[in-house]
Amino acid sequence: MTAHTGSAAHAAWRPNGIPLESSDALHEAFASDVFTLEQMRQRLSKPVFTSLRETIEKGLPLDPSIADTVALAMKEWATERGATHFTHWFQPLTGSTAEKHESFVTPLAGGGAVTEFSGKDLIQGEPDASSFPSGGLRATFEARGYTAWDPSSPAFIMRHSNGATLCIPTVFASWTGEALDAKLPLLRSLDALDRSVVRALALLGIHANRAYATMGCEQEYFLVDESFYYRRPDLYLTGRTLFGAKPPRGQELEDHYFGTIPDRVLSYMTEVEHALYRLGVPVKTRHNEVAPAQYEIAPIFEHANVAADHQHLVMTILRSTARRFGLACLLHEKPFAGVNGSGKHLNWSIATDTGLNLLDPGSDPQQNMVFLFFCTAMIKAVHRHQDLLRLSVASAANDHRLGAHEAPPAIISMYLGDALTEMFERIARGEPQGASSNDGSILQLGARILPHLPRHATDRNRTSPFAFTGAKFEFRAVGASQSVSFPATVLNTIAAEAIDELAASLERSLAQGTPLANALEEVIGQAIAEHRAIIYNDDGYSAAWHAEAAKRGLLNLRSTIEAIPTLTAPKNVELFARYGIFHERELAARQEIAYTQYFKTINIEAETTERIAMTQLLPACFAYLESLGTIKIGAAAGALAREVADLTDQFAEALAELRQQNRELGGDMPRQKAHHMATNVLPAMERVRAVADQLERLVPEQLWQLPSYQQLLWLK
Repeated sequence: MTAHTGSAAHAAWRPNGIPLESSDALHEAFASDVFTLEQMRQRLSKPVFTSLRETIEKGLPLDPSIADTVALAMKEWATERGATHFTHWFQPLTGSTAEKHESFVTPLAGGGAVTEFSGKDLIQGEPDASSFPSGGLRATFEARGYTAWDPSSPAFIMRHSNGATLCIPTVFASWTGEALDAKLPLLRSLDALDRSVVRALALLGIHANRAYATMGCEQEYFLVDESFYYRRPDLYLTGRTLFGAKPPRGQELEDHYFGTIPDRVLSYMTEVEHALYRLGVPVKTRHNEVAPAQYEIAPIFEHANVAADHQHLVMTILRSTARRFGLACLLHEKPFAGVNGSGKHLNWSIATDTGLNLLDPGSDPQQNMVFLFFCTAMIKAVHRHQDLLRLSVASAANDHRLGAHEAPPAIISMYLGDALTEMFERIARGEPQGASSNDGSILQLGARILPHLPRHATDRNRTSPFAFTGAKFEFRAVGASQSVSFPATVLNTIAAEAIDELAASLERSLAQGTPLANALEEVIGQAIAEHRAIIYNDDGYSAAWHAEAAKRGLLNLRSTIEAIPTLTAPKNVELFARYGIFHERELAARQEIAYTQYFKTINIEAETTERIAMTQLLPACFAYLESLGTIKIGAAAGALAREVADLTDQFAEALAELRQQNRELGGDMPRQKAHHMATNVLPAMERVRAVADQLERLVPEQLWQLPSYQQLLWLK
C-alpha cells in the first residue's frame, strides 16, 4: 500500500458514536447526572435541605450534623443512576484533576454485602499526598493530605463504558492546612472578592448580600486522525509535533474559520455536547477555528468556582469522546508550527445575588455609576499587577503561542475601545461629558460623569491580552491546556484589592461631605491618571507597540523563565497574605513547582526529539542516500543527492549537540535546571528541527515514517 493510499484509508470514517437524545429531550437530559438543588429538595427533609442550601448559596459554614443525611440521599441518587463507586475529585498542582475510587459495597461478616456511604466519606478523604507536587510543603515520607467536600460545586456522575462513578468536588490540603491544590485558593479569592464588592456597593447605594466572579471559558482544540496520532511519538508523549515541514496549504486561504464543520467532526461535537449537558455544563457555541483541524467550544457564564470545575470536565470529555470517533483531541497550546495555536479565552465579570452584572454598562445613571467604578478598579488592578497576570498564564507550552502574531503578546495591556477610553480620559481631565467624537452618539448624563453607555460601544481587538468586550473582560492569554483556577484566583484577588482601595478613597471623600457623584468623579479621575498607561486600543502585534510599552513602563516578560520569579516579589507576597489567599510558604512552593514543571516538560520534549531523530529520521536519511548511490543519476539528480548528504551531515551535527545538552542538567535546583532548558536545550532542539524539516521535503514519505502536516491537518 502506498503512503497516499494508506493516508486515505486512515482518514476513512464510519459513524460509531452512541445514539443521542432528540432536541426535544435535551432539557430533560441537562444536568441529569448532577446532584442538583432540585434533587436535594426532593430527597432531603425541609430542615436539612434549607441548611444545605444556606451553605451553598450564602456561604454559611456546613452543619456537620446533616452530613450523614446528605450522604445517604446522594448515595441513593447515584446508585439509582448506576454508580458503583465514589471519589473525591480534586485539582492537585499538576494542572489537571485527580481521583481515587472507593466502592459503595461493604462485605458483611456472615456473607453478602451492603452499600454504604457515610457523612465522613462525603466530607473528608485522606489520599496519599506524597506523590503530588508540593514544592517542599510536604516531605515524601509525610504522606498525609486531606480532601474536603466543596458543597458549592455540585457532585456529578462520570460515566465510562461499563459503569459510573460519583464524583464529589473537593479541596486538597496538607495536614498542616496548606493548600496543595488549585481550588482552595480560588475559593479563598472568591471570599475576598465578595467582601470587597459588597462593601463598595453599599457606598454606591446598592444592597447585595453576596457578590461573586462569573466566568465562561472558550476552549480551542485540534482533532487529528487517531491512526496518525499513534504514529507520532512526539504527539502522544509531549502533546505537540517536534518535527514537521510546512505543508503546501495551511491557513493561508482563511477559509477554515467559521467554515462548514466536517460530518465526522460535527458528530463528535454533538456527542461531546450531550455528554456535557448531562453533567450540567452549559456549552453554547461550536465552530471551526482559524487553523485547519482546529475547533472551539464555549459555554455561557457561571459562578467562577463551578465554571473552573466545568472547564476540567470539558477537557476530559473532549479527550475521551474523541477516541470513539477514531480521533485524538490535542489541547496543547502549539501542537503545529506555522499555524495558529490554541488558547482558552477566560471571560470574567462580577455579579451579585440580586442579579446585577457589575461590568454591564446600563441604561440608567446608577447602573452606569456602578459600571464606571468597577471598570476603573480593573484598570487599576491590571496595571498594578501585570506581572501576576502574565505569570498566571506562563508555561513552557504557552511560550510557543504568546506574541506569535496569533495570540496576545506577552505584554499585558487592556483594550477598552476608543469611546470608553475617551470617556475615562475626560473624567481624568475633569472635562464635562458630551458627544463622543468617535461615533457622534450622545453620552446621556444623570450626573456630569454618568453617561448612558451603549452596550457595544467598542470594536473587538483580537490582539489585546485583556479586553473589555461588553459586560465582561476577556483574558485571552490563557493557554488551551491550562486549568483556569489560578488565573481566576489572580483576577479575583487583584480586583478585590483595587476595589478596596477605591472604596477607601470614596469613603474619605464622602466623609468630608462631598456628594456621591462628585466624589466618584474625583476617585475615578485620580485612578485613571495614575493607571492610564495600561490602556492600549491598537495593534498589539506590532513592533511599534513593544517600543511604546517600554516607554510606558509596562513589563515585557517574554518567557515563563522571566515570569516565574515575580510570584514571590514582595508586593505579591504581601497582597496574597493580606487577603488570605496564600502565605509565603505556599507561594514559594508554587514557584518551585513552576520551575520543576518547566524543566520536566522541556526535558521530555528534548529526549523525545533525540529518540525520534536517532531511531527514525537519521536512519531514513541514510537509507535514502544509500538508494541514491545504487542508481545512475544525472547532474541535476546528483545535486539533489549532494543536498541531501549535506543536510544529513548538518542534521547529525545538530543532533550530537542536542544529545550533549540532554546529558547536562545545569545544576541541582529546579530553577537552575529550568534555566538550562531555556538557554541551552530549547535552542538545540530548534536547530535539530530546522534541518529535519528541510530533509522531510526531500526524503520519500515511505522512508520518513512520521505522518506529515498535510496528513495530520487535512485528512479527517
